[in-house]
Amino acid sequence: MAITLHTDLAKFIREECGENVYLCYQCERCSSGCPTAAAMRYRPAQMMRLAQFGLTDQIEMDASIWRCLGCDTCTAHCPHNLSVRRLVEVMRQKVMQERYLAGGNGMLGDDEALQKGMRALGMLGSRIDAYHNVSGEDNASRLSWTENLAEKPEGLVGDTGAEMAYFVGCVSAMFPMSYGIPQGFAAVLGKAQVRFTTLGGDEWCCGFPQMMAGQLEQAKESIYHNVERMEALGVPRLVTTCPSCYHMWHHVYPEIMGRDLAFEVVHAVQVLRDLAVEERLSFGEAKRPEIVTYHDPCDLGRKAGIYDEPREVLQRIPGYTFVEMQQSREHALCCGGGGDLETFDPDLVQDVAARRIAQAVEIGASVLVSACPQCVRTLSKAARAERVRVRVMDLTQFVEMALV
Repeated sequence: MAITLHTDLAKFIREECGENVYLCYQCERCSSGCPTAAAMRYRPAQMMRLAQFGLTDQIEMDASIWRCLGCDTCTAHCPHNLSVRRLVEVMRQKVMQERYLAGGNGMLGDDEALQKGMRALGMLGSRIDAYHNVSGEDNASRLSWTENLAEKPEGLVGDTGAEMAYFVGCVSAMFPMSYGIPQGFAAVLGKAQVRFTTLGGDEWCCGFPQMMAGQLEQAKESIYHNVERMEALGVPRLVTTCPSCYHMWHHVYPEIMGRDLAFEVVHAVQVLRDLAVEERLSFGEAKRPEIVTYHDPCDLGRKAGIYDEPREVLQRIPGYTFVEMQQSREHALCCGGGGDLETFDPDLVQDVAARRIAQAVEIGASVLVSACPQCVRTLSKAARAERVRVRVMDLTQFVEMALV
């Protein structure tokens, strides 16, 4: 049977995200490194091949692109630095906008897993549109994490004289099990006498969940709103504890706005490193010697190149021996919580997270530190499910615990 080459899809992908699918020569390195390739009908390399031949329906009517974690391990392995993740993002936008939102599941074929997952992603987007957060709760409750603080910082909302504005993010603001992350960061900033503020209820979802659900167009309202509120505040620096929020503010927002933002965007690990180097934080000796390791969040590591700062902080805390896991830095295994996979196929998340926890156990770590609320949530659940004695903490929490 003759195969006809159609170039329209390859041209579309290149115009939308700059990736040239014809550079892929099927070495399969992307597939070999992909944490979820075994659950895909079309592995990452096969997605590239389908795009090369213009087989649009095969990509759009299959669940494979929705089982991608968006972790960019594919790019780290590719000899040509191609990103299957970028192809996936483009195709997700196309499928969600032109098929699901235009005609519902009737335009997705008969794959029940795909239909179920798309309904869940559609509901996620609707929830964010209505409530401006992923939980579907009253957005005015974004500062609920401050209720247990021993002392609430002055100027917590809308302080135009603050050094930085803390963009808390949906996970830390709306899920009680993650409250310890903003609480820890606020405590550390307080110890270092850093004046910070927040947007309070005017903080809307950063848009990352919608972007990964193929709804970047719908996320633009939140993006414009957040930028407008931040620039009106006039604070020179925005800091996030969430790598996905950081990715949006640092990389996506300027693209959407078509200009640079009027303030600097940093992640909390950069702030913590600077405070430690400037000796504005005093660390006490650990009660007992322990091995600590660090899990690189995908959006902070592979997508932003921020590797050294968190490790420098960890190595400054006495009483702990820092040991790297088998896969670290640009080759770190994803926690399993990215790419909206938790919404589309939650069972698959557990499999990936269990593999990462096993790597921490392998080196004898009793503490696994990350710098991402979603990673902490996902890996904590896996540690409990696997019944292993590994404490999973965010770097902000670990630093706060070590302060004197």
